[in-house]
Amino acid sequence: MRGLPSGNQAGVYASTPAYLNAVAAVASDDAKDAVPQMKKFKGKDKLFGDITMRQDGRVIHPMYLFEIKKQKESKYPYDYYRLISIVPADQAFRPLADGGCSLVK
Repeated sequence: MRGLPSGNQAGVYASTPAYLNAVAAVASDDAKDAVPQMKKFKGKDKLFGDITMRQDGRVIHPMYLFEIKKQKESKYPYDYYRLISIVPADQAFRPLADGGCSLVK
């Protein structure tokens, strides 16, 4: 029986098409061309919802707090969680100004 993907696997799954779309848009796989194109993207990701890639390269998105359901509350396979709250992206990640990243001007 297969399990659901981990958070890391989901991140790779989401980042790969973002990179490939940027490469296609600039017709180059050189990071100097593709990364700036990736940073222009703002939109919806199938897994993470509304996403933005910041100047420092961090992708920010809402974070979700879930509670594990009692066994009798689950109605189908993998029905384990109940959404408790959503933390907006701008509150879920360290502020850009506090990161000390050399890519931030």
